[in-house]
Amino acid sequence: MEDKDNIASNLKPKKVQDSKTVMTEMVMPNDTNPMGNLMGGNLLRWMDIACGICAGKHCETHVVTASVDHVSFQKPIRLGDVVTLEATVTRAFKTSVEIFVEVFANDIKGGNSRRCNHAYYTFVGMDDAGQPIPVPPVLPLNEIEQQRFESASRRREVRLILSGRMKPEQATEIRSLFTNL
Repeated sequence: MEDKDNIASNLKPKKVQDSKTVMTEMVMPNDTNPMGNLMGGNLLRWMDIACGICAGKHCETHVVTASVDHVSFQKPIRLGDVVTLEATVTRAFKTSVEIFVEVFANDIKGGNSRRCNHAYYTFVGMDDAGQPIPVPPVLPLNEIEQQRFESASRRREVRLILSGRMKPEQATEIRSLFTNL
């Protein structure tokens, strides 16, 4: 049986644009709270779906949500608003991939456009038996993609520290921020 590390080294890098996912929803009455705003849980669900599609397209396999970074609801989204979610891959690690999602809203006529929030999701590629598998690397092609790619390892270290899977003293990327001052 071929070793999973050898499989990972044979995976061809994929461009960010190849798996970009854009999803649009309209806020209906059953999506809102008593204030007439989109409920946060519904927005998180939509974000998870858009990111899951993006991750699945990149990995070309089933994926599961592993984590969601801090999400703050910056601007309210009202009943009747059209919500557009844009999800892109930022970086792939051995078996996981980080996805950046931005949420925009506007009225049905296209007015009052605004960026409402963003987040980073992490997904793990899975084989048919439910075991993690290597995922293709990411090939950033522009300055924004490169910045997100480079900062992904620091975000990953923070996630691992907060989940108790890494000790702070092992976080070399984060420590390098403070030792290079």
